[in-house]
Amino acid sequence: METVFNYLNGFFSGLAGVLMTVLPLTILWEVLTGGLLFNMDVIANLTSLVNEFGTVSYTHLRAHET
Repeated sequence: METVFNYLNGFFSGLAGVLMTVLPLTILWEVLTGGLLFNMDVIANLTSLVNEFGTVSYTHLRAHET
């Protein structure tokens, strides 16, 4: 069982490493060329994600104030 967990941990760590490498490259591509890579607007998606986290956190804090 421990072998399975180690295998899955290694797999997801490697996958996260690849994604963390591809993300800056897609942002750089979009900034330098002005075009979309893989037909995705990475900067707009990241901005939306950060705004969503900010909204949820603020709403969560306001709900627990009362």
